Amino acid sequence: MLEKYLKKIDFTSQEDFEKNYEVIVPEHFNFAYDIVDEWAKQSPDKKALCWTNDKGEHRDFSFSEIKKYSDQAASYFLSAGIQPGDKVMLILKRRYEFWFAIIALHKIGAIAIPATHLLTKKDIIYRSQAADIHMILAVGEEEVIRHINDALPECASIKRLASVGAIIPEGWDDFNRELSQSAPFVRPEKVNDNEDISILYFTSGTSGEPKMVIHNFAYPLGHISTAKYWHNLHENSLHLTVADTGWAKAVWGKLYGQWIIGACVFVYDHEKFTPADMLRMIAQYKVTSFCAPPTVFRFMIREDLTTFDLSALEWCTIAGEALNPSVYQQFYELTGIKLREAFGQTEGTCMVLTSPWVEPKPGSMGLPNPAYDIDLLTADGRSAEVGEQGEIIIHTDKKKPVGLFSGYYRNEELTKNVYDNDVYHTGDVAWKDEDGYYWFVGRNDDVIKSSGYRIGPFEVESALMMHPAVVECAITGVPDEVRGQVVKATIVLSQDYKSQAGEALAKEIQQHVKTVTAPYKYPRIIEFVEELPKTISGKIRRVEIREEDLKDLQNSESPDKPDL
Repeated sequence: MLEKYLKKIDFTSQEDFEKNYEVIVPEHFNFAYDIVDEWAKQSPDKKALCWTNDKGEHRDFSFSEIKKYSDQAASYFLSAGIQPGDKVMLILKRRYEFWFAIIALHKIGAIAIPATHLLTKKDIIYRSQAADIHMILAVGEEEVIRHINDALPECASIKRLASVGAIIPEGWDDFNRELSQSAPFVRPEKVNDNEDISILYFTSGTSGEPKMVIHNFAYPLGHISTAKYWHNLHENSLHLTVADTGWAKAVWGKLYGQWIIGACVFVYDHEKFTPADMLRMIAQYKVTSFCAPPTVFRFMIREDLTTFDLSALEWCTIAGEALNPSVYQQFYELTGIKLREAFGQTEGTCMVLTSPWVEPKPGSMGLPNPAYDIDLLTADGRSAEVGEQGEIIIHTDKKKPVGLFSGYYRNEELTKNVYDNDVYHTGDVAWKDEDGYYWFVGRNDDVIKSSGYRIGPFEVESALMMHPAVVECAITGVPDEVRGQVVKATIVLSQDYKSQAGEALAKEIQQHVKTVTAPYKYPRIIEFVEELPKTISGKIRRVEIREEDLKDLQNSESPDKPDL
């Protein structure tokens, strides 16, 4: 099927990739009809989804079955009043019904809003009012249902609710029963244009209120490079990406590119991550390709990998945060597999990646995806030289990459702030080496300017993570009259070191950083905490640490108020 959407499929070098990679976008492309239903027609018994959970349940779905259930779901959504352009929030964790629902929404031209089960009443109200959500389909779990029901009085746009699972509250539809009773689905004559909105994501809000990222119906084709040239998939692959369906990483690794290629998506539906259980699933089901955040690999390499049969595992990729080189090296020594990193955002697809023909450099994101015209922009507006830090920007004057977002929904000003004059500003800072490899530094707001140096948090955090006392850490800048800013480390200690929290351990950690990276980068301030502030997606909110430090600084400088 790839030959319909790529001018050339197989590449032997980065030069070949850069010169010949081109995605073909048909008019009125619709992933549900052109990919899912086409596979169901060509290879009806081909396995599309292999689902299992931590309770021992297991189900396989062929493409013909995905077509069947998505047709039923499309019929149900139409009967529930959902029309083209209407918005349906999907809070489905890792339930297999997510795949029925999102494909069904594509089939009727509606807008899917995947969301996490961690949303509170406040989060649901914000999203409902910001996007005029028409319907919510959610897992039937007590806490999820409670937050939604509590939010409803302030969510005037929500007209319908449906549940999947054990709890079907009063006034809610039983989604699976509705599917079994649905009328035969008839495909509408016209469903969408390529530029119509198909999916909307609320960002995780690391630096403010969540933004509403919108993607059009051509967006799935942008993930061909994700699946084929990063995950290195083929038609016989069984691919596992560790991600909840509420986040954009799910469609990166559990849907679009994988099914365009014809690979099978493996889903492990679990409540709590346990490295031994994850390894057991990989071994038991013969997973061939695995993608997860570095944190998952950090925990996995602590297990005795010789007790798991990982012989089927061919390829491993890193996503979600930058990779510490020490994790790369340990995993390679234990498995012989080289971890391959990439860089992207909710606003796009893989912008920088480590492709099969590229030799990984531990800690590097890889080389630019030729679909994107990428550059590094310095603070004074020029292209960064080798070794010089700059913001990752994308030029779209010659072509707009398939998969780059259409803008922020209902916020032209915010869109223009980052995407104007055919230049998209990612807000992420990196540098490139003499071989063209890109190395992540941090978000623009996170880069610390101290005594004329620009210090990226990632490099210091990587150095900290090599100390056995450190479980998690965040590097931020604290205002300083002499240096402009000084480096601060906020650290969560391992259980074995918690009793040692104090000045002596802080000095030991500082000395450790000086020996691992440039001495001027060491944290002059160290704070030990029980936990770091995070978004509901688990990303560290450095902005919150900075705000608290600034507040403390202002309070310490304020004179005592006189008695009245």
